[in-house]
Amino acid sequence: RMGLPFRLGVGGPMGSGEQWMPWIHLDDEVRALRFLIERPHASGPFNLTSPQPVSNRGFSEILGASLHRPSWLRVPAWVLRLAVGEMSSLVLEGQRAFPQRLLGEGFEFRFSDLQTTLDAILEPSARRA
Repeated sequence: RMGLPFRLGVGGPMGSGEQWMPWIHLDDEVRALRFLIERPHASGPFNLTSPQPVSNRGFSEILGASLHRPSWLRVPAWVLRLAVGEMSSLVLEGQRAFPQRLLGEGFEFRFSDLQTTLDAILEPSARRA
């Protein structure tokens, strides 16, 4: 969802940009779920997120770089609150989640670096300036 503003050249951090933004590649998420299903002793909550969390500002900068677009237009918190109401808290508060238990079980991520991940999922035509 963040891609369109960036493709139009008006992307940037949301709110302060300091909030943590957990992320995971869909392939790693599916692999992690299968990994856990195959281990009946692995019960309880697991964080399905990359082992390299980034701030919203960091995510915005890397997404802009992957799309060869600027990351300069910060969206003020009040605009997000006005536009989406209570759902804005999902973006503005963030959470620094880490997959400690998943890694402890021996799961290995294929996509742990955000730049590599975005480069892999974005179509080459979408990255051209």
